Amino acid sequence: MKRLLTELRASLAATAFLIVVLCGLYPLIVWCAAQGIFHDKANGSLVAQGDRITGSRLIGRQCADPRCFHPRPSAAGAGYDATMSGGSNLGPTSKKLIAEIGRLVEEYRAENGLGPADLVPADAVTASASGLDPDISVRNAFLQARRVAHARGLSENDVLDRIRACTEGRDLGLFGEPRVNVLRLNRALDGANL
Repeated sequence: MKRLLTELRASLAATAFLIVVLCGLYPLIVWCAAQGIFHDKANGSLVAQGDRITGSRLIGRQCADPRCFHPRPSAAGAGYDATMSGGSNLGPTSKKLIAEIGRLVEEYRAENGLGPADLVPADAVTASASGLDPDISVRNAFLQARRVAHARGLSENDVLDRIRACTEGRDLGLFGEPRVNVLRLNRALDGANL
């Protein structure tokens, strides 16, 4: 019985120690490091206009206004619902997915004044895995430039210059593809009209 109590005491002490370290100290150290080194990202990369939060550079949001660059389609809830993040889970042979992409291709072409033979970038008609992707491909942005320029009363070259200025390169110069953050680009264009 004495041995059982000794082992029980040791188990409880080890459990208490691990609770303090893993549920207290470790999260505190990670939080402090994140706040000190990656403050903006650790707090959601929020974008404010005056004293009002208007979005996040990390989470896309829907904008149907022709004056705005449009993000990727979203399968998250009713569209860009951060509480329902996720993809459609439809595979490449899904008839439902094929029909939806066909519909989105036609809408994209009509919206941006493209002909039936013009290729549409995949990110313009497919949702990302999270359904909340804040970025679009540079090609997607270029194809939307004419519509946005016309709707805003700007020259297409001015809009293309803004796209180039807002283009982010590959991560660490190696990973991923060049991309354009939709919120950043739309805000840059809003500043051009002030």
